[in-house]
Amino acid sequence: MTTSSTDTPQPAGPPPGPDALRERALAALLAARERTALLTDCLEGPDLTGQHSPLMSPLVWDLAHIGNQEELWLVRAVGGRPALRPEIDSLYDAFEHPRAERPSLPLLAPEEARRYAAEVRGRALDVLSSAPVEGERLTVSGFAFGMVAQHEQQHDETMLITHQLRRGPAVLDAPAPPRPDPAAPLPGPEVLVPGGPFTMGTSAEPWALDNERPAHRREVAAFHLDTAPVTCGAYLRFIADGGYGQERWWHPAGWRMVREHGLTAPLFWRREGTTWLRRRFGSVEPVPEDEPVVHVSWYEADAYARWAGRRLPTEAEWEKAARHDPATGRARRYPWGDADPGPAHANLGQRHLCPAPAGAYPAGRSPLGVGQLIGDVWEWTAGDFLPYPGFSAFPYREYSQVFFGDAHKVLRGGSFGVDAVACRGTFRNWDLPVRRQIFAGFRTARDAAVGEGAA
Repeated sequence: MTTSSTDTPQPAGPPPGPDALRERALAALLAARERTALLTDCLEGPDLTGQHSPLMSPLVWDLAHIGNQEELWLVRAVGGRPALRPEIDSLYDAFEHPRAERPSLPLLAPEEARRYAAEVRGRALDVLSSAPVEGERLTVSGFAFGMVAQHEQQHDETMLITHQLRRGPAVLDAPAPPRPDPAAPLPGPEVLVPGGPFTMGTSAEPWALDNERPAHRREVAAFHLDTAPVTCGAYLRFIADGGYGQERWWHPAGWRMVREHGLTAPLFWRREGTTWLRRRFGSVEPVPEDEPVVHVSWYEADAYARWAGRRLPTEAEWEKAARHDPATGRARRYPWGDADPGPAHANLGQRHLCPAPAGAYPAGRSPLGVGQLIGDVWEWTAGDFLPYPGFSAFPYREYSQVFFGDAHKVLRGGSFGVDAVACRGTFRNWDLPVRRQIFAGFRTARDAAVGEGAA
């Protein structure tokens, strides 16, 4: 079911040679390690070794786990080198030890974890300098190195979530994201996305992971989609209308969650008098009404959509809006085209520590004018995390395959906390529908009228 003529396009010009591929891999690895240091060097002692929430690992576990995965895949699997610390493999196996029990393990102390990760990195870069970047599936186009860089950046986002959960004074800082450009307003609150087929997934993006593959044709009926994620101001209207107190809006499991935990607002929000406040990385501030709402579960997103007379978009609808070019019928890498994300396109990579106001980043909009599909907040979609037709697990089934089924919901688009190397138009994230600590928001959709928007 793969396609070729409309699959994710490759950059113009001749394919990159081995030296260029190695330079790209090196840059991705170095950028990830720089961010890991930023997130861990700012803390000491108990803040690194303690568990700030049973939902998250101690930061020192993430630090050594990053090094251990790099050793497993780059030093041992690609380089064929002897193991540095085989005795710690089980300590840093995410499937062997759930997060709640990791603080009780004999983990490497912070300085030892840093030394271990640095030693692994030195050997991995030695492997990179001589490893083949074509021929073998694990190394073609530098895939293994890109996979490891993505893995580290994914853990960097996880560590950023831990920073948000951590109690204590702020230790992270970043400038505010850009404001919307009055000269480039959104085309309206929603747009009509025409019906018809499009290419979903990819068989051509060199560092795409197994659950993004293969490219295949999907048929999607015409639908309307919000041009921006749902804002805090809009969500406040849901709260003010008693949204958390009316069972009719909620999935049964979501309603049980609301009742059992006494939920009345997104995570990290509280009301003082008539003012809603939020805690953000150690600081307390008024809830900004023009920002996309964040830290809401799938159940909350679904309830809001029902209350608004709308629904969450399906995963296929989301990707069609983000990648399909109606003028040419081809699938883009990103809403704005095939170029890698830059600071003008999207709020990515922890450049800012919050979502940008709705309507920002006009250069990152889709051909139909849909904005902020990449960056700012992960967006919950309606569907379960399932394999594409023709899926094949690679290089290990625990990355995706063991999570397929109806337990996990799909999120798309990336957040302000994810790096561009781990975020693209085909990238798929997934989590349990109860999760609120992640940087997740949503946008809504509605069906088009019969005959409206036919291809």
